[in-house]
Amino acid sequence: MLDTDQFIDDCTNALTEPAPHLAVKEVLARAMAAPAEVEAAMPTTRAELTAIHRSPELTILKVAWAPGMVIPPHDHRMWAVIGIYGGGEDNTFYRRADGRLVVAGGQELRTRETLMLGDDVIHSVTNPRRHDFTGSIHIYGGDYFAVTRSLWDAETLEEGPADGARLQQLFVDANAGLTSPEPG
Repeated sequence: MLDTDQFIDDCTNALTEPAPHLAVKEVLARAMAAPAEVEAAMPTTRAELTAIHRSPELTILKVAWAPGMVIPPHDHRMWAVIGIYGGGEDNTFYRRADGRLVVAGGQELRTRETLMLGDDVIHSVTNPRRHDFTGSIHIYGGDYFAVTRSLWDAETLEEGPADGARLQQLFVDANAGLTSPEPG
């Protein structure tokens, strides 16, 4: 099983390296090489966004995506490293053009894979699995919860604040959808 305390220490120590984001990515890649050990330490039984470490320099989140869950375009305004220990995460990247968002590419992540995001990235996330959760660890180069971020409306692409309550509601809604009866 992943030793969560040691993992946090390794990530924190990586911040002293000349390129901390790359050093943190290496720590995360080592953990993702043993996905069953990470799953044993951080089981995915519901949609959740849970901090396992938070400091001014570093935030580590356990993120579990519900089947089919979609997070609309958002930014982090700090570098981020994502690792998948179960399932998949499809990322769509956006850029600003003429006062609006336009699609600028994408990347699929699957179990054992990691992804580095720069501090100016805007992306949306989809769990492509329709019947299974996706387990992931997201690491940020700062206090994720203390930075003003944006979340765009999924349909209108209107920019709004990405406050903690608004983000948590997406996970609450995803979990509620799991227990709702099928229509028809």
